[in-house]
Amino acid sequence: MHSTATPTLKRRLICMIYEALLLFGVIFIAVLLFDVLTQSKQAPSMRHLRELWIFLIIGLYFVFFWIRTGQTLAMKTWRIRLEDKDNRKLPLIKALVRYCLAWMWFLPALAIASQLKLSPWNSLIIVAVGFLLWAFTAILDKDKQFLHDKLAKTRLVHVDVESPSKK
Repeated sequence: MHSTATPTLKRRLICMIYEALLLFGVIFIAVLLFDVLTQSKQAPSMRHLRELWIFLIIGLYFVFFWIRTGQTLAMKTWRIRLEDKDNRKLPLIKALVRYCLAWMWFLPALAIASQLKLSPWNSLIIVAVGFLLWAFTAILDKDKQFLHDKLAKTRLVHVDVESPSKK
């Protein structure tokens, strides 16, 4: 059983930090596999292909869990589930749309940093500001959902802890 209550912004952001730690391992294995398969002889010329590979692997990770149970490992730990706006499991297309829209946490700021040819530290500041602005979209929303969830017609909900049955 679960409620339809939206998890707090703090819980969702902490869950994202945990998710990033888990993704580090996923990306490490994906890059290792890519390098083994391509033999890393043309590393600089294959940069964009490697980035596409990472994008696809991360997408596979999220979409697989979202359509299967609505929860990644981090989301299970923090008792958060992703559903469609009608409280149902996500269909594949909504999971794909949400994954692509979720990149809006970073892409606008990265594009600005690239266009302005900012130093790595200044780029990091711009990305952090963009991240905070995107998180702020949840505060402005009446349902406290992030903008990418609104656009994808999905929502994050709190999952109640089931009490063990007494025998």
